[in-house]
Parts: sequence; C-alpha cells; structure tokens
Amino acid sequence: MMARKQPKLGYAWHLRRLMAEHGMFATTDLQPHLAERGITLSSVQVYRLVAQVPERLNLNVLVALCDILGCTPSDLVEPVAHVQRQRRVAGAVDPKPAPRTIKPKKARVARDDTRLS
Repeated sequence: MMARKQPKLGYAWHLRRLMAEHGMFATTDLQPHLAERGITLSSVQVYRLVAQVPERLNLNVLVALCDILGCTPSDLVEPVAHVQRQRRVAGAVDPKPAPRTIKPKKARVARDDTRLS
C-alpha cells in the first residue's frame, strides 16, 4: 500500500496571546478574573490551561475566558489541518523499489591487535 497524505484536524490554542494583548503575562493574573465569574481552578489548573493546549475544556470556562478577554470562542480556538502520512502495511509492495544496478557490498571488519592492558 502506498503512503498517502491524509489531513488530520487539530487546533491551535491562543489563550496566552490573547492574555498578553490584555496585559496579563503571568498565569496567576487570570485566576482572580475566573473566580469573579464563579470558576474556581487551582493555580496548577490555570497554569495548564494557559501553558498547554487543552484536550478537554468545560464550556463554563470557555465562556468565562471569552468574557474576560472580550473575544469569541473562534478567537481562542483555531482549527488547523495537519498533514499526516499514512502508515505502511506490512508486506505491502514498495512503491519505489531500489534500483537494480545497486548491489550491497560485503562489510570488511578489520581486527585491531592493539589491546589495552
């Protein structure tokens, strides 16, 4: 089977950039704004939310972030298509076989007679 490129849908998380545009440069700057809106997260949870791309996100947290930053969900989350190569199947025919004119050379192993005492 030939290796084909298939798009895989992913997303870019822009929370850190939007925070910087609003003068919030530390993850701790976000925690009181969330608390004002009834969102209680630990400092570690806020750090992960800002520093990493979340796999899951509570909609209440998303709405609170949009309210704090004056943005829409599409400003925070941007869909991105990643091109991913399809894996080869074992036993599949190679689409580009090696040229027949190239032959492997036999390796020569030289013996080193100098030994350390």
